[in-house]
Amino acid sequence: MIQSFSTILSKTVAKPFRYAGVAALLLLASCEVDRLPETAISDDVFWRSEADLKQAANYLYTWMPSFNNADVWSDDAFGLASNGVSDGSRLPPATDGGYNIPYALIRAANNIIEKAPRASTASVSAIERYTAEARFFRALGYFQLVQRYGGVPLILKTLTDASPELQQPAATREQVVDQMYQDLDFAALKLPTPTQLGNADYGRISNTAALAFKARVALFEGTRAKFHTYGEPAKHLNVALAAAKAVIDSRQHDLFGNYFNLFQYEGEGRQNRENVMVRQFGVSLTDRVSTHGFYRGTLENGNMNPTKVLVDAYLMKDGLPITKSPLYKTPTTTLEIFANRDNRLSETVMKRGDPMMATKPVFDVANLAFNKTGYMFRKFANIDDWNTQASRIDYPVLRYAEVLLTYAEADFELDNQISDADLELTVNRLRTRGGIAKLTNAFVAANGLDMREELRRERRVELAMEGFRYWDLIRWKTAETELPKPVLGIYFFKSEFPPATVNLTPDNFVLVQTANFRKFDPARDYLFPLPINELSLNPALKQNPGW
Repeated sequence: MIQSFSTILSKTVAKPFRYAGVAALLLLASCEVDRLPETAISDDVFWRSEADLKQAANYLYTWMPSFNNADVWSDDAFGLASNGVSDGSRLPPATDGGYNIPYALIRAANNIIEKAPRASTASVSAIERYTAEARFFRALGYFQLVQRYGGVPLILKTLTDASPELQQPAATREQVVDQMYQDLDFAALKLPTPTQLGNADYGRISNTAALAFKARVALFEGTRAKFHTYGEPAKHLNVALAAAKAVIDSRQHDLFGNYFNLFQYEGEGRQNRENVMVRQFGVSLTDRVSTHGFYRGTLENGNMNPTKVLVDAYLMKDGLPITKSPLYKTPTTTLEIFANRDNRLSETVMKRGDPMMATKPVFDVANLAFNKTGYMFRKFANIDDWNTQASRIDYPVLRYAEVLLTYAEADFELDNQISDADLELTVNRLRTRGGIAKLTNAFVAANGLDMREELRRERRVELAMEGFRYWDLIRWKTAETELPKPVLGIYFFKSEFPPATVNLTPDNFVLVQTANFRKFDPARDYLFPLPINELSLNPALKQNPGW
């Protein structure tokens, strides 16, 4: 049963967890948390040592973001059926809907922040370190809330059933974001560098993770404020620029050489410096406290499939869109779709000849009964994982590539321009890895391109199916334009696809969902609805407009 906001924030604090290493707790989606019995240890005697603080902080890692199929809310992916976000049919939930779970994380973080100073045998630096981890996770919880709901109640201490804060109104989104900045600044100051963490503590939050996450928060709020015309966009964009630049200047991170292998076992561990923060999984098939089935359960089964507009967004080798490039030839086979394109297309989407799964070792065409668009995502695809149904490939929560994209976008949006030097520092490093021509101001002018759209395109293809697209449409205020469009899939090559009953457009593309089933109300849908029960429990809390 999902608990209410007031129950979560005022309940008795759960006792610390047994712990046998960070990897054991970074994902517990498929097993029960091993919780100490209430009588095993009292709260009064627990908060004594650095080991106690570390055990308490380990619990926070169970909230680390993980695999999901939220991209089906956007125009980049479609699942097996319509969903209430993209078709406009959702209603305010009775209980949670994404509201109470972040507050459970915030409650746990507040508990550590308050009680860490009790650790009389721990050093000051240890107390500050684990307080910093807690403040990072508190910021993570509040960002999840602000993205969805805007301003929410700002709770910075543990509460009791009688706490007046349970009846307080929502803080403004500016107040919540400013608190996130304070928490992340503290974390960036007090946490170790990735080098200091080393192999032994790989997977714990580093100072660069705090800075990279601050850059993500600030870019979201800065661009949202700019395009939704409220607040102080420049303030947040400057924060994003500075935080991203601090990560770049730290020299702790770099791009991984092979894009496809970023999402395979080859991209695991500290040797992949592109990973700023990951959710870790098991070590081996015999040491797999935590595993996932993302490939078999989501990609192969069709719970998230690429759309035509995503595939069309990938550039040709000359750096031009398919609508402008002389390299583009109308494909006559599915394989020709990938000819002379950005390497990231064939490393993100399955093509004929790619390894697939035990019952079909080599991919030819997608099964339209599952992959409704006729395309199939390839990131994280691994035949061995398909066989075992127990993947241990880590989930990248923050990548250095995102930091570079954040710097470039924040730089441009501050005054609607970006220098060639900053393009070289950021997006051109990604384009080089993708095997396409570099982006310059002269290139944009000579080819009738729009710099903002090219920067957004770069973000779209680099971070494809990593959970960003829907929220990008929200902050850019383009969801009202992009989401109501029909969902199209691959060109139906009759010589390759087996006979099937599928809806096709007049020009023979798979028609997955017509525009009349795609709705977005700009007066309502840029924020999520608050749960009905929360409004009943706290009369000072007001429903978001239109809900």
